[in-house]
Amino acid sequence: MAEDSPKRRKANFNEAETEVLIEQVLKHEQLLFAAGPGRASPGQKRKVWELIRHKVNPVAACPRDVEDLKKRWRDLKRRDRSKLCRLSQGCGPPGPAAAAPLGLLLAPSEMPPAAAPPG
Repeated sequence: MAEDSPKRRKANFNEAETEVLIEQVLKHEQLLFAAGPGRASPGQKRKVWELIRHKVNPVAACPRDVEDLKKRWRDLKRRDRSKLCRLSQGCGPPGPAAAAPLGLLLAPSEMPPAAAPPG
């Protein structure tokens, strides 16, 4: 990179990228996040993240690397936890989407029509 050009940030994740990321991480959740004696080695986890990267990049606005995907997943989980916290504090009744794994990760506008909560 030339010294006089400023570093540009990547484009935000679009809806399709986020959907593929969530779908693939949930599909491989046991391998990526399991604890205990049966957990995957770091090499196995790296291969799974590479597989996920190969699934996300065809729908991506710009090429994503594994670190981009991991950061986006952490951000989605943090957003999910904060929604759970607000629900448990009585800010609103938990709807049917609270039981679905994707229901809390996606805003109502991001959910597919069949999974969107009524109202």
